Amino acid sequence: MTSVVLLGKPEREIPKLPYEIVYTNTRDMEICSMEIEPILPGKEIPTASESAENLCCWRYGMEIDVLEYMYVKYARVWIPDPEEVWKSAELLKDYKPGDKVLQLRLEEGKDLEYSLDPKTKELPPLRNPDILVGENDLTALSYLHEPAVLHNLKVRFIDSKLIYTYCGIVLVAINPYEQLPIYGEDIINAYSGQNMGDMDPHIFAVAEEAYKQMARDERNQSIIVSGESGAGKTVSAKYAMRYFATVSGSASEANVEEKVLASNPIMESIGNAKTTRNDNSSRFGKYIEIGFDKRYRIIGANMRTYLLEKSRVVFQAEEERNYHIFYQLCASAALPEFKTLRLGSANYFHYTKQGGSPVIDGVDDAKEMVNTRQACTLLGISDSYQMGIFRILAGILHLGNVEFASRDSDSCTVPPKHEPLIIFCDLMGVEYEEMAHWLCHRKLATATETYIKPISKLHAINARDALAKHIYANLFNWIVDHVNKALHATVKQHSFIGVLDIYGFETFEINSFEQFCINYANEKLQQQFNMHVFKLEQEEYMKEQIPWTLIDFYDNQPCINLIEAKMGILDLLDEECKMPKGSDDSWAQKLYNTHLNKCALFEKPRLSNKAFIIKHFADKVEYQCEGFLEKNKDTVYEEQIKVLKSSKKFKLLPELFQDEEKVLSPTSATPSGRVPLSRMPIKPAKARPGQASKEHKKTVGHQFRNSLHLLMETLNATTPHYVRCIKPNDFKFPFTFDEKRAVQQLRACGVLETIRISAAGFPSRWTYQEFFSRYRVLMKQRDVLGDRKQTCKNVLEKLIQDKDKYQFGKTKIFFRAGQVAYLEKIRADKLRAACIRIQKTIRGWLMRKKYVRMRKAAITIQRHVRGYQARCYAKFLRRTRAAITIQKFQRMYVVRKRYQCMRDATIALQALLRGYMVRNKYQMMLREHKSVVIQKHVRGWLARRRYGRTLRAIVYLQCCYRRMMAKRELKKLKIEARSVERYKKLHIGLENKIMQLQRKIDEQNKEYKSLLEKMSSLEITYSTETEKLRSDVERLRMSEEEAKNATNRVISLQEEIAKLRRELHQTQSEKKSIEEWADKYKHETEQLVSELKEQNSLLKTEKEELNRRIHDQAREITESMEKKLVEETKQLELDLNDERLRYQNLLNEFSRLEERYDDLKDEMNLMVSIPKPGHKRTDSTHSSNESEYTFSSEITEAEDLPLRMEQEPSEKKAPLDMSLFLKLQKRVSELEQEKQSLQDELDRKEEQALRAKAKEEERPPIRGAELEYESLKRQELESENKKLKNELNELQKALTETRAPEVTAPGAPAYRVLLDQLTSVSEELEVRKEEVLILRSQLVSQKEAIQPKEDKNTMTDATILLEDVQKMKDKGEIAQAYIGLKETNRLLESQLQSQKKSHENELESLRGEIQSLKEENNRQQQLLAQNLQLPPEARIEASLQHEITRLTNENLDLMEQLEKQDKTVRKLKKQLKVFAKKIGELEVGQMENISPGQIIDEPIRPVNIPRKEKDFQGMLEYKKEDEQKLVKNLILELKPRGVAVNLIPGLPAYILFMCVRHADYLNDDQKVRSLLTSTINGIKKVLKKRGDDFETVSFWLSNTCRFLHCLKQYSGEEGFMKHNTPRQNEHCLTNFDLAEYRQVLSDLAIQIYQQLVRVLENILQPMIVSGMLEHETIQGVSGVKPTGLRKRTSSIADEGTYTLDSIIRQLNSFHSVMCQHGMDPELIKQVVKQMFYIIGAVTLNNLLLRKDMCSWSKGMQIRYNVSQLEEWLRDKNLMNSGAKETLEPLIQAAQLLQVKKKTDEDAEAICSMCNALTTAQIVKVLNLYTPVNEFEERVLVSFIRTIQVRLRDRKDSPQLLMDAKHIFPVTFPFNPSSLALETIQIPASLGLGFISRV
Repeated sequence: MTSVVLLGKPEREIPKLPYEIVYTNTRDMEICSMEIEPILPGKEIPTASESAENLCCWRYGMEIDVLEYMYVKYARVWIPDPEEVWKSAELLKDYKPGDKVLQLRLEEGKDLEYSLDPKTKELPPLRNPDILVGENDLTALSYLHEPAVLHNLKVRFIDSKLIYTYCGIVLVAINPYEQLPIYGEDIINAYSGQNMGDMDPHIFAVAEEAYKQMARDERNQSIIVSGESGAGKTVSAKYAMRYFATVSGSASEANVEEKVLASNPIMESIGNAKTTRNDNSSRFGKYIEIGFDKRYRIIGANMRTYLLEKSRVVFQAEEERNYHIFYQLCASAALPEFKTLRLGSANYFHYTKQGGSPVIDGVDDAKEMVNTRQACTLLGISDSYQMGIFRILAGILHLGNVEFASRDSDSCTVPPKHEPLIIFCDLMGVEYEEMAHWLCHRKLATATETYIKPISKLHAINARDALAKHIYANLFNWIVDHVNKALHATVKQHSFIGVLDIYGFETFEINSFEQFCINYANEKLQQQFNMHVFKLEQEEYMKEQIPWTLIDFYDNQPCINLIEAKMGILDLLDEECKMPKGSDDSWAQKLYNTHLNKCALFEKPRLSNKAFIIKHFADKVEYQCEGFLEKNKDTVYEEQIKVLKSSKKFKLLPELFQDEEKVLSPTSATPSGRVPLSRMPIKPAKARPGQASKEHKKTVGHQFRNSLHLLMETLNATTPHYVRCIKPNDFKFPFTFDEKRAVQQLRACGVLETIRISAAGFPSRWTYQEFFSRYRVLMKQRDVLGDRKQTCKNVLEKLIQDKDKYQFGKTKIFFRAGQVAYLEKIRADKLRAACIRIQKTIRGWLMRKKYVRMRKAAITIQRHVRGYQARCYAKFLRRTRAAITIQKFQRMYVVRKRYQCMRDATIALQALLRGYMVRNKYQMMLREHKSVVIQKHVRGWLARRRYGRTLRAIVYLQCCYRRMMAKRELKKLKIEARSVERYKKLHIGLENKIMQLQRKIDEQNKEYKSLLEKMSSLEITYSTETEKLRSDVERLRMSEEEAKNATNRVISLQEEIAKLRRELHQTQSEKKSIEEWADKYKHETEQLVSELKEQNSLLKTEKEELNRRIHDQAREITESMEKKLVEETKQLELDLNDERLRYQNLLNEFSRLEERYDDLKDEMNLMVSIPKPGHKRTDSTHSSNESEYTFSSEITEAEDLPLRMEQEPSEKKAPLDMSLFLKLQKRVSELEQEKQSLQDELDRKEEQALRAKAKEEERPPIRGAELEYESLKRQELESENKKLKNELNELQKALTETRAPEVTAPGAPAYRVLLDQLTSVSEELEVRKEEVLILRSQLVSQKEAIQPKEDKNTMTDATILLEDVQKMKDKGEIAQAYIGLKETNRLLESQLQSQKKSHENELESLRGEIQSLKEENNRQQQLLAQNLQLPPEARIEASLQHEITRLTNENLDLMEQLEKQDKTVRKLKKQLKVFAKKIGELEVGQMENISPGQIIDEPIRPVNIPRKEKDFQGMLEYKKEDEQKLVKNLILELKPRGVAVNLIPGLPAYILFMCVRHADYLNDDQKVRSLLTSTINGIKKVLKKRGDDFETVSFWLSNTCRFLHCLKQYSGEEGFMKHNTPRQNEHCLTNFDLAEYRQVLSDLAIQIYQQLVRVLENILQPMIVSGMLEHETIQGVSGVKPTGLRKRTSSIADEGTYTLDSIIRQLNSFHSVMCQHGMDPELIKQVVKQMFYIIGAVTLNNLLLRKDMCSWSKGMQIRYNVSQLEEWLRDKNLMNSGAKETLEPLIQAAQLLQVKKKTDEDAEAICSMCNALTTAQIVKVLNLYTPVNEFEERVLVSFIRTIQVRLRDRKDSPQLLMDAKHIFPVTFPFNPSSLALETIQIPASLGLGFISRV
């Protein structure tokens, strides 16, 4: 509890007390009082029979001076009330010692005087503060008494709709009479694994606690469910069993949990009936033991039943029914299989119509019959046995209709051919006459003779009813026995949890033998309950080592002794039953004589001599003695049983009575209920052989007592858990609370006894940290010490003077009742004082601020007034000055106008004169200029004409000379052309010169042509210039004539000017008149235009309005269409996601079934192939790791064993890949369709081949076969040499890199041997290299020899030149020397490059080592800095831990290096042997391949030809037998950590794909299929073995996706080749289409992704609730309320608890691992989205199930935590991943906790804000909202109703919790790789030396 902020002036008087109690009413809120709570040692609980006035509270042991501070004005108390049991009232004045009357005011405003008891002077109980109302645990209340318990239950049930409440160790369950959505599988998952106090009260929490204690303590458990009929016992027990079935699961595939649940409908149909209080009342008690194995999975169950109400078979009270099974049979009478039963309506049979209510509203008996039959089938009861059961039940109904006719008073008879009896005998298979006889007669046996005596009609009816009850009871026991057989465990039971569903305390107007037995059983259970509660309370105090005084609690052993002790009620009843003439009256007299006035618990009614009263623990009950003896005897005539046993047609009937022939023990069946043998270590009493007849005559009471003792022994041997069911009203109204009925049941079920025991001790318990956090405000700074425990002790000693009011335990502080309220009062007062001080300061600040504002306002007003006055004066001055200025400008204007006129006239005269003079001058200059132009053009024309004649003459002379020289040259060339043949013979190569000359002639011809073209162009330009000059001359002549005409025209123009001047004067006069008319017209036009403008503006406005409307309509239509489109798009996306999700769920289910199939197969193989004694030899090549992975879909070793025995060792059966088989079937059909097109293409190819063959036959034959052979041999030798060279390089590198001194030492023998072998192999390699060069030269010479002869006429032919070179010896030697030198340079250059490359590699490795050392140094510095911040002890421990870790890692690294070196040495020795063998074979093979003819023809001297290195094609080659080794090294034994850190991401995927490429290159479909199948199965094996390791799953998800992308990228499809380089396009697959395998890999990736999500969920699950909800990220915001016995997890972060930082660190770890593994960014986004969804869903689900978390402060904590998660997303650039949207429900729930919740506007805001929450979730949060501090207000019920009304039309899921197991459908967007396959290097650490790059 916290204090209340005062929001107004106190309206009432504040008393002068040490601690003020202030009530303040404001407009917005009413603040409740803060009372000091009393100490409650306790008193006996009053009984229900006492009057309401006497329902006084328990005695409070308080001092008088303390009372003065508690019962003060405005304090609230509870007073007894005859209608409402307890009413709340408020004190109107302070109580003073000695007052006899309290002045009170009720809540409805009525004043009254409450008189105190003059003897005891007990004060009415105080009411709890409102902050504690509605607590989950009743023991958390400050005041522990009956009215507080009743009020708390009522508030939770009515206002919050919460039906479960804890009361210490008891769960109180109130029947809501309504189906609630709180029992789904999502709720079960939410409670699974949680501590009982961490979640809101629930039956699932009790079941989880029992399950957890069974597993933790290795002790059997029991759940005891009790309560009145109709309180919900059966439903509670059913939900508990459903929880166990769901959480544990069965250990086999026999669906044991389904069978356990299926037993409920069977037992309800035969053991439940409708009563006035309950429509489905259990009329028997049952104890179900659910058995578990060592892994705590359900393996079976066993059921015991108690005290079946047999009398209901033959009699039902008004408005009640018989057992359900009879009405189900009657409702199903029309079924064909039931025709033989001859059933009819339920109103036809006497046994089903007595109650007059054959139908239950809302229940379909026919449908229930179907469920019952299905349950029987599931439990293994065959159809024949089911029909037998129904025959017996139908027979009972027909037996009830049998009537008797009286002969006289002592005899009767059955009417002849009585139809009901005939049907009964037919159904039972017995003789009619025999049954009719014994129904009316009985046999009496004496010592000497046997008599048959007729019986009266009344006795016959009783005997008939007794027979019907006996048949039904035996049938009930038989069914229970068969249910137990079906639920029997096939394996050994390790432990069990028992669920006891037994009748509660009953009291009716008429109570008989059944109620007596029921109340006797409840007395025993109550005694066990009291002892257990008392024991737990003492254990808690002893564990905390605090003083403990024994508490006097109500012990009901005297009542039990009264019933079961010697000469007790049951003993006297059994004795009376043995008397020949015993009767109920005589038994009643014996009871009176024995116990009346001798036992305080036994009374006799005043007005009856046939009844007795027993004071039970709950109430007094009056029992009527009538019928006790008959029901206790339970007599049935033996002759009737014999008739039924003699039935030979109906085999089931004799089975029902077989048990009666056996000896009955206390643990075996009773006529009233079956009690199967227990599997407990309790041994039942063994019956002696001579006791058979005696045991057979046990009475019902004796049997019930024995079975009850056995039940109590079983319960005492287990850990009990209690569920008390409360019936809120007798009318079955939903959520209606009747206080009277509730109080009766609370007193009867022991809830108030638990409260009383708790109140007598120390009910309030706080840990030291919680106390410090809550009451830190009461401490001064100097009081706070480093030791929290000592700090709390010091503060408490100051606050509470009486040390008896509290005790200090080891981990907790224990308070007496009321002390927490006292501390809360002090805390509230201090906070209130602080609030007043804050208010005072704030109000002073506000007033000062108001004064400053007023002062500033006054100054502002003054400033504005003075400014106005100044502005007025300034305006006057401006006006005066403006008048003077106007006068000045007016006078100036007049003078200036006059001056302007004179000036304009002068300027006009000057202008006219000057213009005349300038025009004359201009005319003279114009004439001179034109004369000069004419002279210029004439002289130019004459000069150009003279130049043209000279140029033509020169060109003509040049042409003549050149023609003469060309003719001479031509003649010379013709002479040379005739002597070409001789030149060809004499000088080889002159042809080239001729060609050059020919080219020169061609060039000269071209130049000649270009010169001709230039000449023609010059002639053309000359002609054009000539024409141009001629035209210029003509133009000049024309201009001269025009000049003459112009002079004449000037004269005429002057005359015209004079004429125009005259016309101008005339025009000016006309202009004036026109202007006057124009002004008038303009004025009229302007008026018209203005009118038109107005009309136009109106039209424009109308147009704009229409346009706006059209635009709005278009926009609305567009928006509606866009919305519709968006909605349709969203719907399509949802459908797609749903389809994806459905498909991926199916994949998940398939993988689960596949794993289950593999497990079963392994189990079967283990069972079949059990190893015999002795040693079994295994293959030495199999490693120990390999055996761990033999559990996939492939053939395992166990399965392969018989195959190995049958087949040859060399034969291997390939595993059948069913997924590929189904997909390849489809591929076969596609291939058949392509057959025809391929056939056509083949025909075309054949035709082309024939044509090519015909062409080849025309050519001379060549040695093609020999050449092909030689080329293949050359390639083989080259590849072999290449391999030898690579292996030698690896050998040399391994020798140089090996660090072992015993190997690398120069003097070591191993070193010398390896060095000798290396040199010999190097020499051999050089010899082989020379031989290869010789072979190359031979091939070249052979190629030259077979060239066609007709090609030799070409002068540039290389073969002719080569022959000439060979003939010229000296030149050949020079060429050979040149080639050798060139080869030497190349070798030197290659060596230089290799050395340079090795140097660079060494440099890079050194840099890498330097970087790693730097990182190690930084890490060491960080660790050192962190250690320095720790305390000394922690620093030493951390340093030791770090040193141990470092040494361990170094040892592991050294061991790994040693193993690698040993492997390298062994490998090199083997390789040297192999190399020597290969070289020998090559020498022999090479000599054989060279033919003698070739040796003769080839030149002796070898030619040095340089060898060109072959480019890698990005493929890896491996042998077929190495496939398993490849999978083992690359998949099964690969460590993701090393690969991810040291190598490129996705390396295994690249290697596998390069292997697939090589298989595709070889066109080997078997190899492709085998490799892909082995890869997929290998990945599945790894994930099954290490599927709980995040790094492993992430690594293989990344590699599977990369493998899938590689198959797409290199598939050859255009859509996947857009981003490829030309080199990558060359690497595409050529022979196979692996689209089907892509789908298989995609499915595998989906399964891996789902497994990754499960691993994430398992890692995050323990962190989420603690980090997101419980931990205080913002310290001091959340308050700690007082808690009850079920202590919740503290919100204070202890060591080892998870915080928000823990979650963020884990998220960082996940993200870094995925990035290291090279996972696709889109896939990382999907994983992050899924992680955030899990965090949001789990947090919200816990919020919805935890009332203590629904507060304003917790909402702030959640929003802060969410903001930290969003910040993490921003840091990782993942805001667009959709992860933030998954947290929207949680964000809205946090906002809902913080917003105002009062008015309709608030409700509207909540409805619009919480669109991501369902209606059920919103209402749940509002119902759970609990103020942690008194500043907060509760949510009114009317406000919640308003929310429900507003959200009524919202269509959302009724489910309360989010599905935390939901997995979003995953997609794998195509992500091509830019890495070139040919550049990938395979590290030696992978152990893949058997594969080679191609």
